[in-house]
Amino acid sequence: MDPATDYLALSEPSKSSHLWRYTPWRRAHPTGVVSEIPQMETVGISLTSLDGGPSPEGVILEKGVPLEIDLPEEDVVAGTFLRAISSESKWTLRVEDGLKCDHPVVVNITTEMPATAIHLSIDVGNLAELELITRVRGPGEWCGLLRTGVIKEGAVVNDIVIGAMRDGNLLRMDSISVGRDAQLRAGTISSGSKQTKADLRYLMGEPGGDLRVLGSILAVNEMHIDHHIEIHHEAPQTFSRLSWHSACGGASRTIGTGMLRVSEGSKGADAAQIFHNLLLSRGAEADSIPELEVSENEVVGCGHGTANGPIDEDQLFYLEARGLNPSEARSALIAAFLNSTLAEMGSEELHDWLTKLLTSELNALEA
Repeated sequence: MDPATDYLALSEPSKSSHLWRYTPWRRAHPTGVVSEIPQMETVGISLTSLDGGPSPEGVILEKGVPLEIDLPEEDVVAGTFLRAISSESKWTLRVEDGLKCDHPVVVNITTEMPATAIHLSIDVGNLAELELITRVRGPGEWCGLLRTGVIKEGAVVNDIVIGAMRDGNLLRMDSISVGRDAQLRAGTISSGSKQTKADLRYLMGEPGGDLRVLGSILAVNEMHIDHHIEIHHEAPQTFSRLSWHSACGGASRTIGTGMLRVSEGSKGADAAQIFHNLLLSRGAEADSIPELEVSENEVVGCGHGTANGPIDEDQLFYLEARGLNPSEARSALIAAFLNSTLAEMGSEELHDWLTKLLTSELNALEA
């Protein structure tokens, strides 16, 4: 059956499920009528270097999506729905074997129409090295973003997704497989969208894989930003770290749910996750739920933790005593908090660009 038929045969997921506990599927759906598959417009998409010039040779954006193999198990409702609505907007980003990119590459996704959707497949070749930014922005009211892909043997990739729609809703789903001895830093920067529901899943299915999942989330006003992250260790000698920082003010709410699964036979696996939440107002709310499922006894370590708290008044006083006004001191502390994960997302060039972007977003949201 095709994805549309598969989706229409499914029941609405229960709010008691791990994924839909805080943002029910009815709320994430573009119309709220879950029995509908509404017509979607295509997004605008382009591939450039970070400076706006052409992408390097060996990095190609082409129409169509290849056969998907060895991807993480996904949520059947969101997966079939996103495949159904993106059937006319499928793209593949290919990176040649052994390619070394000197500068970051940007996939620009623009949501000009009210309701849009895209399926982007990422195919990174063996031993390639790449910094990739996927940036979603525009005035659209609703956007569905499905990203699938494989980071092949020995590749080194910094993969950053920026959700910066002006006031719309973003439904995002990532399903990425990390190959033998491959290294992936998967960063998420979220600000500006009224609502975000994301389901991010990574498969460590080959020995030697190294994964770091990083989040810098800024929410103000009445934003509702919900990220669910799963990391599946299914091979020996795999390593993962999840570090998620959320700053929420106004009447906003952020949710971070993390699941680490270490399957039997994944000897020597090393996995940990931690969530930090900075509460900027009394009306803000942050929920973090780290979970572990460990079926292998011979592991290096598996741990999780979470911490919530307001801005430190002593730090505010220290900065104000050195000449910053209260607003400047507050912004500086928020930026420093978010930068702790931002700094791990990539090279110095990429970090400088991301820092300027986040500072600009922070200034706009705090204005």
